[in-house]
Amino acid sequence: MEIEHVAMYVTDLERTKAFFGKYFGAVANGGYYNPVTGFRSYFLSFDSGARLEIMCRPGMEDSKKSPVRTGYAHIAFRMGSRAAVDNLTDVLKADGYPVVSGPRTTGDGYYESCIVGIEGNQIEITE
Repeated sequence: MEIEHVAMYVTDLERTKAFFGKYFGAVANGGYYNPVTGFRSYFLSFDSGARLEIMCRPGMEDSKKSPVRTGYAHIAFRMGSRAAVDNLTDVLKADGYPVVSGPRTTGDGYYESCIVGIEGNQIEITE
């Protein structure tokens, strides 16, 4: 069994698509639009084969995202090396995305950093 994709609602679909394309190499499909409900989505594909569906629709609630809450906590991307983790963390920080932690080696042996990315969602960048 494998996870087919993960999905997240966002308020700015185009900005989110651009974020994941710029920093993580995501390639978007042509998108989907339901004229009855106003629902829009893109599937973003990554080099590894993983996919992220980003979605929006009129009238969504956009609650504050506490870092310690139930539900999904973050999305993690494996970069392949410590240097790649360091470099991407530096680029994201320079572009104004807050670094929550790292880069560092965690107690369970991961070399990682964590940033607050698009629309307040945490993104972990791992070796």
